Amino acid sequence: MAILGIRIIGDPVLRTEAQEVTEFGPEIQKLVEDMDQTMENVDGAGLAAPQVGVSLRVFTYQIGDQRGHIINPKLELSDDFQPDHIEGCLSIPGISAPVPRRRHIIASGFDKFGNRIEVEGEGLLARCFQHETDHLDGILFIDRLPAEQKKAAWRKLRAANYSQTANQTIAQRSGSLGSSFGAGLGH
Repeated sequence: MAILGIRIIGDPVLRTEAQEVTEFGPEIQKLVEDMDQTMENVDGAGLAAPQVGVSLRVFTYQIGDQRGHIINPKLELSDDFQPDHIEGCLSIPGISAPVPRRRHIIASGFDKFGNRIEVEGEGLLARCFQHETDHLDGILFIDRLPAEQKKAAWRKLRAANYSQTANQTIAQRSGSLGSSFGAGLGH
């Protein structure tokens, strides 16, 4: 297993809709294991494959004693919302804000061996699954903020010069992550 580098805002892979996984085998199993180890290393609640430069529909999660992964997730969302809770993101360091999310989810998909799985949850687990699935659709949590909060987040991001850092990250890792999966890096 390996600790993978986290892509940060400004990297095109974070704004690209991830591809469905069509083959289950040693490569996807290694990706899930590496993502799980990376998530644990950075003390994250979840990690989506685009965040490590791989444009595939895969994410890992650890909320309390619930830990796992899901490939090609499909979410069924409740109609009602949970109270807003402050979210952050490994790909947007230093920014956090309350984000509206649905109260309850049922997620279906596959495990790393290609077996069908279903996970049901509320609260932080439901929030995590929505956040990570957004990553797979090229959506960042700041996109879900009300207009004034979104403007404030972007001002803070511009002041932090994330574009320069993201470009350096892309240059350093270009071709090293995701190439074994044929996954595009978004550029």
